[in-house]
Amino acid sequence: MSAVSQKPTPKERKRAALRSYIRNNYDLYLMLIPAVLFYVIFKYVPIGGLQLAFKKYNFSLGIMKSPWVGFEVFESLFKEKMFWRATWNTVWLNILGILIAFPMPIIFALMLNELKNERFKRVSQSISYLPHFISWVILYSIIVQFNQENTGLFNIINQALGLPQKNYLTSKGSWLVLFLGTNIWKESGWQAILYLSALSSIDPGLYEAAAIDGAGRFKCAWHVTLPGIRSTIAIILILQVGKIMSMGFEKPFLFENAMVKDIASVLSVYIYQQGVLNAKYALTTAAGLFQGVINYILLLAADKISKLCGEQGLL
Repeated sequence: MSAVSQKPTPKERKRAALRSYIRNNYDLYLMLIPAVLFYVIFKYVPIGGLQLAFKKYNFSLGIMKSPWVGFEVFESLFKEKMFWRATWNTVWLNILGILIAFPMPIIFALMLNELKNERFKRVSQSISYLPHFISWVILYSIIVQFNQENTGLFNIINQALGLPQKNYLTSKGSWLVLFLGTNIWKESGWQAILYLSALSSIDPGLYEAAAIDGAGRFKCAWHVTLPGIRSTIAIILILQVGKIMSMGFEKPFLFENAMVKDIASVLSVYIYQQGVLNAKYALTTAAGLFQGVINYILLLAADKISKLCGEQGLL
């Protein structure tokens, strides 16, 4: 009699399926390793350093052996006027960015969506996101050249209009316009890609039904297009609200000068000055931890409000 072959058990079938899956997709996981290492090394490992915010750091003793002091570092931090000024400026500039800059990619995406000439539409979209790849150093250098007395573009226009010479980077009002305007010019085209992707998923039949009902372009955009990308807008807005206490270092550091320091000093620059230049490591760790906790609370609050309004949330 021939031996009767036994059927594999469910556990053995799962193992065989797992081996087959790994064999067929191992190359994808190999490509994922650099990204995983990046987040582990630069995002998760530094979390251990947060204990500095509760210690009287001594360089010779190191982080682990430095004595614990509880919330004394936070008490010192909250007594600093520079910290509160940097916090206010960070929050204020981000709120202005949400109110003024946030709608611009949406408007731009809606305008592109209305173009009938596909070739012109693709060219316009490609040109619009190219500024995203220009570094802030280069862009700031261009603005400085535009502000040159007599030879700068801004002052040449002033001369043609009979207006006095002016350095727009040292006047608080014009500095604010340049700070927000450059961000709109640089990032709107890039951010519009997300909205254009969401627009492509809207059912064309909805536009046909709206046209049959007599809706023009504006009514179609208001009643069909905007509702179609509402969830995308809500998610991106939640993420923006969750970063109100944060701002990148490069742009504020370049744009800040003594004449506009009252409105230009932000938390990222404050942390650099106090931590890197003045070696106040515990103080700036406390500032960073405070910044992260407030951002997390704002993110949860924005997500909760979004769900209460019937929109899609993150969590």
